[in-house]
Amino acid sequence: MEERFLLLLFLLLIIIGVIMIAKKIMVAYPVLLVFAGLLISFIPGLPKINLKPEIIFILFLPPILYEAAWYCSLRELYKWRRIIFSFAFVVVFITAFSVAYTAYWFIPGFTLALGFLLGGIISPPDAVSVNAITKFVKLPKRMSTILEGESLLNDATSLIIIQFAVLAITTGKFDVAQASLKFLWMIIGGVGCGILLGFLFTKLHKILPTDANMDVIITFITPYLMYILAEEIHGSGVLAVVAGGLFVSQKRYEFLSSSSRVRGVNVWQSFIFLLNGIVFILIGLDLPQITEGLGDIKLTTAIGYSVIITAAVILIRIISAFGAVGTTLIMRRFINVADPNNPGIKGPLILGWAGMRGAVSLAAALSIPIYLDDGELFPQRNLILFITFVVILLTLTIQGLTLPFLIKKANLPELDYPEHEHKVALDIDKELLKVSLDFLHEIFSEADQKRRKYHNIVTTLKEQLYEEEEVKIDASGGEIYCKLISLQRNYLIQMNKMQSSIDEEIIHKKLMILDYQEERLRLRFNL
Repeated sequence: MEERFLLLLFLLLIIIGVIMIAKKIMVAYPVLLVFAGLLISFIPGLPKINLKPEIIFILFLPPILYEAAWYCSLRELYKWRRIIFSFAFVVVFITAFSVAYTAYWFIPGFTLALGFLLGGIISPPDAVSVNAITKFVKLPKRMSTILEGESLLNDATSLIIIQFAVLAITTGKFDVAQASLKFLWMIIGGVGCGILLGFLFTKLHKILPTDANMDVIITFITPYLMYILAEEIHGSGVLAVVAGGLFVSQKRYEFLSSSSRVRGVNVWQSFIFLLNGIVFILIGLDLPQITEGLGDIKLTTAIGYSVIITAAVILIRIISAFGAVGTTLIMRRFINVADPNNPGIKGPLILGWAGMRGAVSLAAALSIPIYLDDGELFPQRNLILFITFVVILLTLTIQGLTLPFLIKKANLPELDYPEHEHKVALDIDKELLKVSLDFLHEIFSEADQKRRKYHNIVTTLKEQLYEEEEVKIDASGGEIYCKLISLQRNYLIQMNKMQSSIDEEIIHKKLMILDYQEERLRLRFNL
């Protein structure tokens, strides 16, 4: 036990060091972490670490998905809903189908059912990998939204395919009608469970006399309960967390105080940073156990199969990306689409190339049962594990290292929000200043407006909007300024709902600044 604890501390130091190096050389940290895990796994006498699927599915997946959903723009998701759903559902099914036949043709002893299982495992791109890689380059808003939205939903589709494939292989039966009903229930049950629990938690936050620390702890509990409850009723835990996260995030300014939001952001960022680092280094550490399980299959032969499957996965996604755009260009004649213009080849190429696989795929492979219902060993289990690992490694390396260069070379324009972020932010500041001054004119009489207290508030208001100076007001002025902050917050929320031409990310940054200002005032004056 002590050895494993020391190993964990050692891995945490390695993770921090590797991520610092990754930032220095501007390489996505998941790539370096996997290779770091590989190198560490060859250290003699190192305790074996088995990456158990339940750890990924229960410990890691709910908070990572919840945090991603929390910061997603529901407005943008709805705008690009058709292409997001096509990538998250249709493309995943196409990938699984194509991998199934590729494996059936090229790998001896692989049945179509085993091929579908492998396809379901490696079909969903990894959200963390994509986010880590695109952090170094500027992607147009529409592309980042499509990739984020896809990554929130595709894990659910993949896990559903895996469940049905395992059921068919272990029992030898597959009822299409029954599978369709189960699939429908997994979606409805998962989404419904997430929204219901999200609603209950927002109400509990309002009713219970919680403080900031309690609120943050409850936000940690929420995604786990959503996932576990959905899985217990045989719904999709992934969809429950995503739906619940999106629902709760829209209500955050109604039930969480500024103090809770400020502390929550800091704690969650550190927590997710830690989880992502551990997941990717554990992938590399798990290679020796995976390789040992190949048995009679030669390593070179297994690598050859893996390269073929990886090539198929990459090619299928690129073709699907161009197919999705082509379908949009055809359907624009019959329905209103988000963008009726021809996007050219650069956009679909980048969407197609952004297909790095990650920890969920490996966890799904590890979740394959060892034995069939009749007691025999599950066929090709170890080979599926090895192929999955190589697909993750190759896509992270090949696509992960070249995607930033491809994005820079494409130099895609920002079509949805062409105005520079700084100018938009200044325009918002001017509107907030006008609304705030109108409010002050209403609550202060003409005589009061000539006094020092009024001028101090106005001066502080102007300086705070531009984040230049410290607060220069007294406690009574602080109370008024807190009301101004609440007024500005409500105005920004309404602006976000009514003015779709403004990037929601800019508005959320402004809302966060208001939270920090309010927290500083409350701490200074004990409000």
